[in-house]
Amino acid sequence: MTQTDHQQPTVAYFCMEVGIDPKIPTYSGGLGILAGDTIRTAADMSLPFVAVTLLTRKGYFRQRLNAKGRQSESPESWSVRDRLIACRQQVSLPLMNRRIKIRAWRYEARGLSDTIVPVYYLDTDLQGNRPEDRALSHALYGGDPGTRLLQEWVLGAGGVKMLRALGYQHIACFHMNEGHAAFLTFELFAERLRAARRHRITKADIQAVKDLCVF
Repeated sequence: MTQTDHQQPTVAYFCMEVGIDPKIPTYSGGLGILAGDTIRTAADMSLPFVAVTLLTRKGYFRQRLNAKGRQSESPESWSVRDRLIACRQQVSLPLMNRRIKIRAWRYEARGLSDTIVPVYYLDTDLQGNRPEDRALSHALYGGDPGTRLLQEWVLGAGGVKMLRALGYQHIACFHMNEGHAAFLTFELFAERLRAARRHRITKADIQAVKDLCVF
């Protein structure tokens, strides 16, 4: 089984950082390593699994220690096109008084039995986006708290929209690895309201979304 059949009930695993390859430095430490191990295990077990994370072109940072043990940091740039597969799909997301365009890049984690678990990296560094919106895809946990909040909005709400655009219509479980992806619940509510042509969330909506989510 491969993950080309989007009709399979699927676990969608969301994490701000994923340590799947040391040459893709979009992780800072334990959280990312755990995410990478989870994805590899899902591939080894042939689970119907898909992962969503952020693309950060400058990574987290490269740490250096001087003779006195003091740390200095520098960006850790890497070649996106050399490591990831470009996806043609794009989605747009409301952001304050504007919309932001998001594209995705794909990494294929291959398991022991050749099952592929795709990891989709969300990228806002697109022509047509404002400079500050393009910069959301520059550094992991970068900028001020406002920047961090917008990165989480892109990951959560943007991640759900991107999965739908990629053909994942029958996701059985959205797994949020820590609270960074919590905004995905907003898009799940929005989907239900659009489908029912309603403007108010009901108790039934809340329960349905809770049933879809694992934190």
